[in-house]
Amino acid sequence: MITEEGIVQQVEPAKAFILIMRSSACAGCHSQSACQPSEQKEAIVEAINDVNAQVGDRVQVSVPAVSLLKATFIVYLVPVLALILGAIAGSSFAPLMHMDASLASIICGVSSMFAIFVVVKRLDKNTNSKSEYWPKITRILPPLEARWMDGRMPGDWECRSR
Repeated sequence: MITEEGIVQQVEPAKAFILIMRSSACAGCHSQSACQPSEQKEAIVEAINDVNAQVGDRVQVSVPAVSLLKATFIVYLVPVLALILGAIAGSSFAPLMHMDASLASIICGVSSMFAIFVVVKRLDKNTNSKSEYWPKITRILPPLEARWMDGRMPGDWECRSR
């Protein structure tokens, strides 16, 4: 599971909109510009609210890693594969179409990639209704100001012997 923390900004039936700050894990990632375009340090994420979080609550939001990998594969890798296979097909069928192999390669590659983008966009509408791809609020966290300087929560008293 991939988890982030955020603050609930708006609540609707069965879902919530959470303000998530870009985490330190994003700092070293090469894909951060694709994930969150521009230099924004925050994003609003729509998530399933099974824990009944309210506006202002600090929450933990999770996305199953398998779902994220599937979505990434479909959005990034499948169109590239379509481009390559289309270019190979265009080059192979160029003599039958009485075209230059390079031109046929370009036309078929771009056309197949565009066709896959249309299919992926339609699939996106169908997967939007599947909850396995949606972020989910997994728990409500204590407010940040309720912590002691050493990270303990008030009431977490320890017996220390001297």
